[in-house]
Formats: sequence, C-alpha cells, structure tokens
Amino acid sequence: MTNGFYNEFDKEELEPRTADYRSPFERGRDRLIHNAAFRRLQSKTQVFLSGEYDFYRTRLTHSIEVAQIAGSIARFLNRASGLLTDDFHIDLALVEATALAHDIGHPPFGHAGEGTLHRLMLPYGGFEGNAQTLRLITEIIFTSGGSRRGMNPTRAFIDGVLKYKTLFREWDRPRKHFLYDEQVRYLDFVFGGRGLPAELTPGKVRNGFRSLECQIMDWADDTAYSLNDLVDSANAGFVTIGSVQRWAGRQDLDADEQRWLEDLTAAIAAGNLERAMNRKIGTFVEACRLVERDNFMSDATNRYRFGMEIDPQVRREQDLYARLARNVVFRSPQVCQLEFKGGWMLERLFGALKDNYLSPGAAGHPLLSADFEAEMAGCGGEAQRARIICDYLAGMTDGFASRIYKRMFDPDFGSIVDLV
Repeated sequence: MTNGFYNEFDKEELEPRTADYRSPFERGRDRLIHNAAFRRLQSKTQVFLSGEYDFYRTRLTHSIEVAQIAGSIARFLNRASGLLTDDFHIDLALVEATALAHDIGHPPFGHAGEGTLHRLMLPYGGFEGNAQTLRLITEIIFTSGGSRRGMNPTRAFIDGVLKYKTLFREWDRPRKHFLYDEQVRYLDFVFGGRGLPAELTPGKVRNGFRSLECQIMDWADDTAYSLNDLVDSANAGFVTIGSVQRWAGRQDLDADEQRWLEDLTAAIAAGNLERAMNRKIGTFVEACRLVERDNFMSDATNRYRFGMEIDPQVRREQDLYARLARNVVFRSPQVCQLEFKGGWMLERLFGALKDNYLSPGAAGHPLLSADFEAEMAGCGGEAQRARIICDYLAGMTDGFASRIYKRMFDPDFGSIVDLV
C-alpha cells in the first residue's frame, strides 16, 4: 500500500541510486545496522564505562532502546491520531533509523570525551556529537581503499537526525549544539534550497525547528536516558533511597515532584524499580500528540506540516528524573574521575597526533591506520588534517582508545605483533 505521508522530496537521496525491493527509508536503516560504526557503540560509554559490568547499558543498547521507544511513539500516533490513516502515516523504518543513528557520532568516554574533543578542535571548527553523526552518514561511514564515503541517506533521514541547525560560526561564542561550518550544504539539501526565514535565529530557536521524526527521536532519547539510566544508576548503587531523599531535601519541589520522588523511593524499597520505570515508558509514549503546524516548510513536506506535542505534566516528570540523574550520578566523584581520565587520554592522543601531522617540520610517523594515513596524505589544509585526527579519535571505542594510549605512552605495554 502506498503511504501518501511522504513524497519524492522526502525520499530523495544525496545521490541517485538504483532502487531495489526496499523503500528508501528501509535502505537507510539497513545500511546503518550492518555497519562497523554502529557495532562500535557496544563498547562506548552510556553512563558507566563499557565493560565494567555486563548488565549496564552501553551506547548500543541505549540506541536500541531509543529505537524501540521511537517506534512505539510512531505506532501510537498512527493509531491514536485522527489525522493519520492506513495510507497516510509515519514510516516506522524511517523513525527507527533516525533513533538507531542518533548516537553514532559520539566519541569514547561519554560526554567527557565529547567535551574534550570540542575544546581541542575549537581552532578547527569544534566537535559536536550530532554534527559528527551527520558527518558519518553523509561522508565517512564506509571506508574502502583509503577513501571514505557516506551511506547516501534520504533527505528525511538526514533531517531526522539533525537535532541542531545552527552552524559553529553562527554562535556568539563556541559552545555545544551546532553543525560544522562545512555542513551548510546539508542544511541546503534538507530545506530544498529554501533560505531560512529571519525568525529562525541561530541558537535555541533554530535548533528547536525540527522535523516530526526528529521530534519523535528526541523524546524517545529523553525517555530512555531519564528512565533507563536511573535503573542502571540504582543497580550501581548511586540512586538509593538515601541519595534521592538527600537530593530532594536540597531542592524546591512542588507537590507533584515530591510525589514522583516518593514513588521512586517506594519502587527502590520494593525492589521493582525496573518494572516501575518500564511502565512509565508507556506513559511517556502516550503523552505524545500529533498537531498541525504552519511554517516555511509545511507546504513542501508533511514532516513539517505535522509536529508532536508532549503532555506538559509528563515532560515535567521527565525533567525531574533527568535532573536527579545529572546531580546524583553524572556529577558524582566516581563518574567524574573516570571521565576525567578518559578526557586526559584523548587529550594526550590528540596532542601527539597533532604534533606528528600538523606541526611544521614534524617527522610525520605513520601513527594512524592505513586508511587514515592514505586520506591524510591526500589532504593539505591544517583544519582538514585536524578533522581527520578527530574522526580517528571519535570513532574509537573506550577500550580501543585505552589500548592505543598505552601503546603510545606506556613503555611496558605493546608489541609490534599486536593487532591494533
């Protein structure tokens, strides 16, 4: 059955390719799943360093959960909204692909790794996890014979992962939530060459202008990390009845917030926190509502003609859990010390590679893998060479980054016969 929700504008790929038995959205999802960049998420930190225990979530399991929640939201809207029908509905393959892809640009060692790479890359255009995701799917996710290429995504897929639409140079000061300046061509592609209206000012306003699928992915991500990360944090001993009560005592909470935290501590006491959080996923899914909207793209695609609103009460509850996790877990000395160590390793690796490849008169030892060496040899500008170094580091898993650090800086570690 033909789905009239999407038109040829939505389905257009960066480069025309021969069609097969799959829809363009199914091809995008499949290319992503069968890719090393996606598999490497299994060894990248979500909250706790990957490999420490086998039941903690990694970036991979988190991404799978986000995809499941995003698919549930799409199914709920397709069935519950009077604006959608069997032949006019949100595409599940597209929604799941954007959710599976949303974290593939994130570097090792979690947010500390992202912050470290951004600081080191400030002279060369910065680093941002979402911008790196865009770079992967459009330019570098496949490597072959010393060259890299993207996965030829559709316009709708690119827009689905495009949480931020402000360029690095457009911020008053360097900060998070931007695209690399050279990615402006993908903004042009996403909007079909239409110039952004003046009211979409750079920063929060423009970054908040998102396609329907991007809104679904973002709420699914918020749901997953605010609920599921709390479960991991409780299993790790960070979120306890005592830590929640001490944190609550320092906050100015209203009656609803107090009740939510009381329910949380009751679930911990009863030993059924995971079950309670799983039930809340359904509540968060059913808090979504499809609405019509009017903007400069709504005449071109239903992805902007329609948007999604979240029940304000449920959004307040999600925000409470996110604040609790941020203060009790992410800012704890144990987590911060490990993140500091990961950031320090990335900083030393970046410094060594920068000295080797960017400094005038450097020896230029072949420190990168063969494919990266071949690309480095064919690129001239300092900013381009720095970006290649950044790609190399951002693509590492936690364990791989640790091994390369030891090989380069620990005199007693490593052998010429080691596999990198």
